Amino acid sequence: MEVKLFFINFWYAAEVSSALGDEPQKIRMLGQDFVLFRDESGKAHCLSDTCCHRGASLGNGITVAGCIQCPYHGWRFAGDGKCTKVPSLGPNGKIPARARVDSYPTKEKFGLIHVFLGDLPEVQRPPMMEIPEYDMPGWRATVQEYRWTVDYQRSVENSLDPAHNEYVHPTHGFSGARDDYFVPDLIPEQTDWSVGFRTTFNSPPLKDEKMKKASGRSGNAVMTAGSWTNGPCNNVTKIDPMPDKHIYQYSYKTPIDETHSRSFLVNVRNFMTEPENDERMMVRNDVVAEQDGHVLENMNPLITPETNSKELFVPADKCISMYRSMLKKWIENGWCVDTKAVELSGDRVAWAIPSPARRKFKGWVIDAVPTVGSTE
Repeated sequence: MEVKLFFINFWYAAEVSSALGDEPQKIRMLGQDFVLFRDESGKAHCLSDTCCHRGASLGNGITVAGCIQCPYHGWRFAGDGKCTKVPSLGPNGKIPARARVDSYPTKEKFGLIHVFLGDLPEVQRPPMMEIPEYDMPGWRATVQEYRWTVDYQRSVENSLDPAHNEYVHPTHGFSGARDDYFVPDLIPEQTDWSVGFRTTFNSPPLKDEKMKKASGRSGNAVMTAGSWTNGPCNNVTKIDPMPDKHIYQYSYKTPIDETHSRSFLVNVRNFMTEPENDERMMVRNDVVAEQDGHVLENMNPLITPETNSKELFVPADKCISMYRSMLKKWIENGWCVDTKAVELSGDRVAWAIPSPARRKFKGWVIDAVPTVGSTE
C-alpha cells in the first residue's frame, strides 16, 4: 500500500460557480467529503461533510437561515463551521463549545469556486493560479469541466511533456511523419510554486477555415507554446498561433480520489472573441482533451510510480522530473496526506482536512487527517 499524493495547504477548484444554487452540494476532494452551500447573501462556503454530533453527512442536508442543517438531528452550522442550533437542547440550551466543523476559505473567481484545503494562515498560503486576461478588454473566456479516470499527477505531467504533441494531437504535429522531428533543448523556468518551459514546434495547416482566417495562419507554421504548473495540481498552457494571437488554457485539476479527478478548463483567447465562436473553440478543446484522456486513462501503472527509476527519462522530460522534485519538497513540509493511515482506519474513523480554525480552537471532535512527515 503506497501513499497517494494528496496535498493539503493549496487552493483547489471545487465547482463551477453557476452550478451551486440554493441547494447544498456534496463534493469529494483529496479522498475526503465536503459540503458546498450558499448563505443568505449568496456567498459560497465549504465545510467538512461530517457532522460532529453523530457523523451524518451534511451534504445530504438543507440550507436554513444561511446555514447548513444536518439531515439527522437538525443541527445547524454557519459558514464559519460553528454550530448555531441544537434543536434537542431547546430554544435556550447552551451549545457545546466543541460543536463545530472545519470551514475552508473560499474565493469565487474565473467562473469557479476555489477552496483552500489546509490550515495555513492567510499570509503563508501558496498563491492561487491567477488569470490576468480573464477580465481584460479584447479577451474572451470559456469554462469547461472534464472528469478523468486517472491520477491527477499523470495529467499535470502530460502538460509538461512537449514530445507527446507530435503523436497525440494531429493538429499540433505530424504524427511522426517528419524525419527531422525533435524536441528543442528546454530551458526550464522555476519559482517556489511552479515549473515550466516555453518552446517552438512545427504545426500542420489548420483545417478550420474560419480559424485559419482569424489566426492569420496558412500552411505549415512554426508556433511558440509553453506550459507551467502552479502548485501540485494546476497548470497553464500558452499557445501563440501568431505573435499577436494567443490562446491560454488555465487548467485547475482537483483530485477526487486515487484514480479520479476533475479538471476545470478556463480558456482565454484574444481573437474570434465574439460569443458565437465559443462553441467552436470549446468543441476543439473537447477533441484535444479526449486525445489526451485516451492515452492517460490507459497508462500502466495508472498511478504515477513512486520513483523515476521505474520510467526511462530523456531530456524532453526535464520539467517532469523537476515537478516531481517539487512534490517531494511539499511532502517534506508535512503537507501530504498519509493515505496509508487513512485506508488502514477503514470505516471506523472519520477524518477531516484541517482548516485554519484548528490553529485557534482545540478539542475538535473529528480528527485531522494524518500527514506524511508531520511532527504531530
